[in-house]
Amino acid sequence: MQNLKELQELTQNLSVLYVEDDASIQQTMARYLEKFFHTVVTASDGLEGLKRFQVQKFDIVITDLSMPKMNGLDMIEQIRNLNEEQSILITTAHSESNYMFTALKAHVDGYVIKPFDFVQLNQELFKIAQKINRFKENTEYKDHLQEMVNSKTSQLQKMVDFQNDNYEKTLFAMVEMIEQRDTYTAGHSKRVAHYCVLIANNMGYSEDDCTLLHQAGILHDIGKIATPDSVLLNPKRLNEIEYILIQEHVAVGFSLLKNIPMFEPLSEIVYSHHERYDGKGYPRGLSKEEILPLARIMIVADAFDAMTTNRIYKARKSIAQAIEELQELSGIQFHPEVVKAAVVALKDISLDDNISQLPKTKIEEERFAYFYKDTLSEVYNQNYLDIVLMKNSFDKNYTHMDMFFLNDFSRYNKDYGWKAGNEVLCEFANVLNTTLEGSTVFRVFGDDFVVMSKSKLDIENLKPLLDAIVEDKTISYRVKNIDLEKQKISKVSQIENV
Repeated sequence: MQNLKELQELTQNLSVLYVEDDASIQQTMARYLEKFFHTVVTASDGLEGLKRFQVQKFDIVITDLSMPKMNGLDMIEQIRNLNEEQSILITTAHSESNYMFTALKAHVDGYVIKPFDFVQLNQELFKIAQKINRFKENTEYKDHLQEMVNSKTSQLQKMVDFQNDNYEKTLFAMVEMIEQRDTYTAGHSKRVAHYCVLIANNMGYSEDDCTLLHQAGILHDIGKIATPDSVLLNPKRLNEIEYILIQEHVAVGFSLLKNIPMFEPLSEIVYSHHERYDGKGYPRGLSKEEILPLARIMIVADAFDAMTTNRIYKARKSIAQAIEELQELSGIQFHPEVVKAAVVALKDISLDDNISQLPKTKIEEERFAYFYKDTLSEVYNQNYLDIVLMKNSFDKNYTHMDMFFLNDFSRYNKDYGWKAGNEVLCEFANVLNTTLEGSTVFRVFGDDFVVMSKSKLDIENLKPLLDAIVEDKTISYRVKNIDLEKQKISKVSQIENV
């Protein structure tokens, strides 16, 4: 069952049209929907529903199929003519395969069988509302993209006008703009610029070309200044929509640089740094010799740095492993001549062992917490535990895991309400977080906690504090310790049934 609070957060700004000819069912469902949606409008048949839709926009249409005057399928067809992207959920008492096949041919987003299973209804509403919100975010971003480009271009032009006598100061001031948002991206740009020059020198390019390539390397991710923080600073794997948004940084960077005379020669190099030799890159799908020679070098340098940098989700490759991967992808992702030069130019470089996507400054820690802190208990959430466990499988930073299971917590919530239950969770989390210094605390599975530590904890000294929290309540807890040096655990799913 979906978390009702999460469902309310997703639907609180959405509107719904509910079409149902049975007055009793309509009244009951309308009251239920009003708990979630900002606007709920009802209609008693397909014809009335269509008229409502013609005068008012709705995020979701929920409709029965068997109705007088105009049935649900005919109404859906008319609605699709007005808005082919409209989100539609059907409700029906018919479950026969032929009937449902006809209904689903109407390209609806989901269906619920009567009498209503509210768990299934909540799941369908959650799925549709999540899709609508993602679509709105993407549309809003696209609508304002040109405005952001113009704004950033104006800011950069003013800076260039002020410092047009000093190219180098302008160049590094722009790098600073990136670094203020994301220090990892800034460090990446400097390394890519350095690798570009090493490869270009090996290929016999002139000093002027090497200088141009270094400058382009420094600025190749400048378009990320227009990427939303929720995407740029997201340490998790990006979903499909977020990945599309991050791809926009190439076009944004090109637009910024081509409009500034001193940076215009860099713009085409930056525009092509995510193309591929086989034509499967972006944004233009260029292939082979269609890609500018200097851009071919940057493509390899950019990928090499990504391979040799510690990521939250995977450990970095060694230089030898990265070079081997470049060779494997020669003629596929990378230009063969560039790979040949890179193998020689990069084989003896030194890597900084401290390069990581993990936060380094107080501001970065706050941004990181935005994604991985549990908003109720203020300890880390289950998503971050998944990352820590996977990372720990290769860096062995933690040697022990202690799990704190709260028993009968669901019944306590039911008897005393969510507010009382939340207070218990917050007290429990606070004791673990403040008492177990040097350990990392996570809230998992709703009402349990996991503590990761570098040595075995003295739980006996902790128990009186925890006992005081559950005293006189219908809750108990149990603790289980796992020695991570003896038992390998690399993901949360492995501890669910411990």
